[in-house]
Amino acid sequence: MAAHVGASRTPQEVMEHYVSMYIHGNLGKACIPDTIPNRVTDHTCPSGGPLSPSLTTPLPPLDISVAEQQQLGYMPLRDDYEIEYDQDAETLISGLSVNYDDDDVEIELKRAHVDMYVRKLKERQRRKNIARDYNLVPAFLGKDKKDKEKTLKRKITKEEKELRLKLRPLYQFMSCKEFDDLFENMHKEKMLRAKIRELQRYRRNGITKMEESAEYEAARHKREKRKENKNIAGSKRGKEDGKDSEFAAIENLPGFELLSDREKVLCSSLNLSPARYVTVKTIIIKDHLQKRQGIPSKSRLPSYLDKVLKKRILNFLTESGWISRDAS
Repeated sequence: MAAHVGASRTPQEVMEHYVSMYIHGNLGKACIPDTIPNRVTDHTCPSGGPLSPSLTTPLPPLDISVAEQQQLGYMPLRDDYEIEYDQDAETLISGLSVNYDDDDVEIELKRAHVDMYVRKLKERQRRKNIARDYNLVPAFLGKDKKDKEKTLKRKITKEEKELRLKLRPLYQFMSCKEFDDLFENMHKEKMLRAKIRELQRYRRNGITKMEESAEYEAARHKREKRKENKNIAGSKRGKEDGKDSEFAAIENLPGFELLSDREKVLCSSLNLSPARYVTVKTIIIKDHLQKRQGIPSKSRLPSYLDKVLKKRILNFLTESGWISRDAS
């Protein structure tokens, strides 16, 4: 325009004249609307459109060694793996081509294939984001244990670990920070409830100031310690009394002092007097020795010894080593 007007006008002066006279002047006010509607749909917006760059925006490369990259099949420059989620997703569009003679049905079918492929890309990227957010790759390589120990502010209880395992499906709906905040808030709630119960207990015992609680806790600790010592002493006495009463039926009978502790228990369980047990034991051991020397034994066991008592006593003498197992 400046060349057409002539050398008397510079390009800057021509531009200023055009803007002031035609755009901001009366002609511009009459022809150009105040707001120009945008009739173009932006398909590249990061709000998740079909061509949104957020779908395929690569994440920062993982900080792992070359050997670990080979183990995972990871390509850091592309932030890709040799085997991705839904590895055959590209087959949906690899054979598509746009032809001018396609009818409406074929065009819609191809659009449907593209839409299916985009959905698979979204899911693939979503899984990568979850793995990156929760440090699943370092966890797989065993690198996250030291980092957890450094960043851990409190000790996680067994119940919380089990609850975290149960709530693992929520990983895909919550970020790592939101998930940690959830458990931190649950821990705070638990501590606050315990504190409320403690304060209510103080109130029931007539304590209205925190300064009085220290004296109360000291007295309560002493009282519980005395009760615990009393229970321990009572349990010891009970055991001693029980042990004495266990042999109360046979301890005054003759031959009781000749028995060992195991023999006392046996006689007490069989309701057999010590003298009768010693008699049966002597006969059985004598017969056993005669048989080992090749002498036939014709001794008869007492009539009060039935088959059950005989079997129990033979088993006991065999286990104690008085007689051999083949003889019993």
